Amino acid sequence: MKKVGFVSLGCPKNLVDSEVMMGQLAGAGFEITNDAGEADTVVVNTCGFIESAKQESVDAILEATRWKSEGKANRVIVAGCLVERYRDELIKELPEVDAFIGTSQVGEILKAADEEFDARELTMRPIGNKSATYLYDENSPRIRATDAHTAFIKIAEGCDRPCAFCSIPGMRGSFRSRRFGSIIDEARQLAKQGVKEIVLIAQDSSRYGEDLGEVDALAALIRALGEIEGIEWIRPMYAFPTHISDAFLSAIAETPKAVKYLDMPLQHASRNVLKLMKRGGTRESLERLIERVREKVPGIAIRTTFITGFPGETEEDFEELIKFVQNCRFDNVGVFTYSDEEGTAAYDLPNKVDPKIAKRRRDRVMKEQAKISKQLNKAKVGKTFKVLFEGLSQESDLLFQGRLQGQAQEIDGHILINDMPSDLNPSIGSIYDVMITESYDYDLVGKIVETETYSAA
Repeated sequence: MKKVGFVSLGCPKNLVDSEVMMGQLAGAGFEITNDAGEADTVVVNTCGFIESAKQESVDAILEATRWKSEGKANRVIVAGCLVERYRDELIKELPEVDAFIGTSQVGEILKAADEEFDARELTMRPIGNKSATYLYDENSPRIRATDAHTAFIKIAEGCDRPCAFCSIPGMRGSFRSRRFGSIIDEARQLAKQGVKEIVLIAQDSSRYGEDLGEVDALAALIRALGEIEGIEWIRPMYAFPTHISDAFLSAIAETPKAVKYLDMPLQHASRNVLKLMKRGGTRESLERLIERVREKVPGIAIRTTFITGFPGETEEDFEELIKFVQNCRFDNVGVFTYSDEEGTAAYDLPNKVDPKIAKRRRDRVMKEQAKISKQLNKAKVGKTFKVLFEGLSQESDLLFQGRLQGQAQEIDGHILINDMPSDLNPSIGSIYDVMITESYDYDLVGKIVETETYSAA
């Protein structure tokens, strides 16, 4: 039996593609190994979004080809977004790679893995192809790489937004939604496998169903998923600020299993920078949006991301961003420095910002957010929250850990659990009442005060 090892890089959307490819290979008789360095065939599923991600992908490819040159592996396959952006260059520069497959060629992984198959016969699509149609569905075989109690469901693929800094439309194609019933069926299958938390992902989840002629389809989807027995938490990610409808917010507020959490990348707050980014809006309009979200969903945790150093960003623009962060007091914030990517509209903009200035601005935003997070966490001390128990802590075998509804896996903080009733044997994936006893800038410490698990509903 041939062993196949995966190196999956980038976002959760890419991870789902890897899981589907692993499912196809396992169904065809391949053995999936967790140690790619010991595999006969190595698949590197790449990210091509920004410079640091591209470099990480190239490093992983070179390591895989080294394994091949040393005789540890027989075949190297490179997949994913980097292939969509640089297929011709990769083929020219990396002759030791046996096959390249793009984001719409996930279904061709079996051909690519066949040592008797000539990889030159794989379907070749032009770089920046916008006519891609690939979507996995509930019948696609899949081996999940996430924790047993959590699973991603990709509800749509591609993007039509014109954001000046983003290369995703050229790598993933035009926006296209999965069928409503397909998503529900997949969620039911996952529930039967013991999954407790469903994370809905897409390049632009708030537009789900628009291309199918549906209005407020994401709201309807959240409500329907909330009826599935076994699922406890439903977490939509990647909502676009212009598409935060009242129906969507009502679905979160009124569906007991929908976590009170909103992931909404805003990228900036200055009218000038937002216009240059081709996103539109102003600090005032975004502040009104945040106010509306909190009014419709009391207690909601809001996560966002920002970019510093975008071409044309002045000190005045940056100060406006700082004031915006101070005023809105987000629960979780990620900040990235601008990456100048060829093929994007921003690449041709004048007034580039020195990378050192961009980094300094990033650090200042994070410093401001750390103060806010510390204050918000301190206010939680003494209060009790529902927590998804995740087992032993990543930091110490002497502690356990879990997550609040306001903490998405891996990107937000978590709760360290250092105490619980003596007769409790906690179960991973179950939800417990946890009282917060200590707080830090990003993490919390608490003790389980509920001796029985219960449904989030």
